[in-house]
Amino acid sequence: MATLILLRHARSAANGSGVLAGRSPGVGLDATGTSQVAGLGARLGEVPVSSVVVSPLQRCAETVREFAASRGLEPVVDERLSEVDYGQWTGRKVSELTGESLWSVVQQHPSAAVFPGGEGLAQVQARAVAAIREHDARVSAEFGPNAVWLACSHGDVIKSVLADALGLHLDGFQRIVVDPCSLSVVRYTETRPFVVKVNDTGADVSALLPPKEASSSDAVVGGSTGSSGAAS
Repeated sequence: MATLILLRHARSAANGSGVLAGRSPGVGLDATGTSQVAGLGARLGEVPVSSVVVSPLQRCAETVREFAASRGLEPVVDERLSEVDYGQWTGRKVSELTGESLWSVVQQHPSAAVFPGGEGLAQVQARAVAAIREHDARVSAEFGPNAVWLACSHGDVIKSVLADALGLHLDGFQRIVVDPCSLSVVRYTETRPFVVKVNDTGADVSALLPPKEASSSDAVVGGSTGSSGAAS
């Protein structure tokens, strides 16, 4: 199957203000986010991205717009990659939400967390993973098993996809860190996904390049020596 790059949107105005933006309209990137986007093309310069899929929210659209245009790609908008519907928590300051009884559930037992007037985190994971799997199959069929594609979404959504790829129960997804404009990489095979990178904010994209040979579903025994080496 193809190689997936999970890109969290660059820093937004809400990130900087400590507000839980959720699906609020009109939330764009702040100055830091704009600077992060400016460096995205260089970070992905050697990576042959065949398709870009994006959440419908403004901050994600702004994050991928310039990069997609530079590759001649029209982003595919998928509602299933949208931010969590935080319901009545939307627009509130995070510092206020820490006093809510639901806060400890979100932190310690997120699979049981359902936001008042919104959706549950288990629902978020189900919709996001289904979307990722479908697009990965589409890209593989259209561009071949060594294709690379990019999905731009939101922190909790990406964390839920990574938890699934790691075989980690959703209750452990809060252990994963996904910073603004970070890259995480997953390669899906017939029997299991391989998580190649998590929360990468640097410039080395060598691990994002497609393998020279068809990917195997077998894990390396003894440990890998690198992207081009064998087990030792």
